[in-house]
Amino acid sequence: MMEGENPLANAIRATFTRPSWGFLLLIFTGLAVLSIHITRNTIFQLGPISSQAGLERPRGPPSCSGLFEAPPPRKVVKSISEFGGVGDGRTSNTAAFRRAMEYMEKFRGTGGTQLNVPKGRWLTGSFNLTSDFTLFLEDGAVILGSQVIMATIDGQGKMWWDLWWNKTLEYTRGHLVELINSHNILITNLTFRNSPFWTIHPVYSSNVVIKNMTILAPLHAPNTDGIDPDSSTDVCIEDCYIESGDDLVAVKSGWDHYGIRMARPSVNITVRRVSGTTPTCSGIGIGSEMSGGIRNVLVENLYVRDSAAGVRIKTDKGRGGYITNITMRNIMMERVKVPIRFSRGADDHPDEQWDSKALPKVKGISISNVISVDSRKAPLLQGIDGAPFEDICMKNVSISGLSPSVKWNCEFVSGFSDGVSPVPCFELQKMAHHLGVHIPELQWSLKFRPYSMVVKYMEKSIQFLCRHR
Repeated sequence: MMEGENPLANAIRATFTRPSWGFLLLIFTGLAVLSIHITRNTIFQLGPISSQAGLERPRGPPSCSGLFEAPPPRKVVKSISEFGGVGDGRTSNTAAFRRAMEYMEKFRGTGGTQLNVPKGRWLTGSFNLTSDFTLFLEDGAVILGSQVIMATIDGQGKMWWDLWWNKTLEYTRGHLVELINSHNILITNLTFRNSPFWTIHPVYSSNVVIKNMTILAPLHAPNTDGIDPDSSTDVCIEDCYIESGDDLVAVKSGWDHYGIRMARPSVNITVRRVSGTTPTCSGIGIGSEMSGGIRNVLVENLYVRDSAAGVRIKTDKGRGGYITNITMRNIMMERVKVPIRFSRGADDHPDEQWDSKALPKVKGISISNVISVDSRKAPLLQGIDGAPFEDICMKNVSISGLSPSVKWNCEFVSGFSDGVSPVPCFELQKMAHHLGVHIPELQWSLKFRPYSMVVKYMEKSIQFLCRHR
């Protein structure tokens, strides 16, 4: 079948359109925040994506954005200009934003507040948000990050990237948006650019919706992940376009012994209708910092082009924790070097106190309805000696562009496969002991039924396990 005739490829590709360049740079940190709404009054155009969001069109594709509970109209509405803000692109508004937030804090829990940012270019350093708060950007409003060298406030990231490349960095690079211990968060219809480090980082947070976003960074800017939910619960990421020098989306939950001690997993994460490119990393990454555990992750309708990897599971000795019940489906890739990669051995630890005996547990990974064209390498699935990755289910996976001599590379993994091309590695076909666990009747069949019937029964059982995972 020709690529243009493939209905799955056409359906997935039609879902994604590269949006026009937007115009916002926003830097702030949210600490222990309840109910934040960050938006602008005109919907940012994302072509077919924005028009399909579930809340705007109930009959459209599914949406998880209902996790965010829309607040009532705010009791107090102010403009940043009332706090001395000047939107000329030159005047520092750090003090104005901090005065505004100090004022807004007084109304926490008593009807909430809204801070309007009028049209203009508003230069600022970092400022903390408060609870029961809406940050409302009018059309033409641009918040610019200051280039004062202080941790976490520089959104014009080139200076920080240069320091990192030159190995002269003396400060921790800041995230563009970091939300800590926050609940009921909506970030939507904005463009974020040039983060010094990870762009959007919700940590220890819940009920977070990030949708209709454009996130842009130079393709070789170091560690400029798009969206990284970390030790958070009930996170919805939908309808986003991302260009970055690292993972488009990476689910995390703590680093080595620190993450093990905190034991704050990432749970119930949905990533849907996300597209983009990253020449150094993956479209969707699970890990590698996953020591608090990661479970119940759904990734669907993903489009990745011109990237190092499509989907990736990352972990290592010393991480501990677990990755389980991960579902990835309806994925289109073009010119991706390694479409599917499970990797180990990053040798990346926070300090010398990490425990080499803390092994991660990876089990229950389902990948289905995947098309990768112009692929460079076969899938690479590397588990860990002493902690193999189990119950890996591959169904309806088509990888084209490879030389006939190229084979899957698998080690310390086991699982199921159905409708996979080229033929997967032996570890995904060696089913008997797994089926013995899931379907005890197989043991009886091996003893009393003809071999041909047993083989047919095993094939159907494999299909059933993949279909219902």
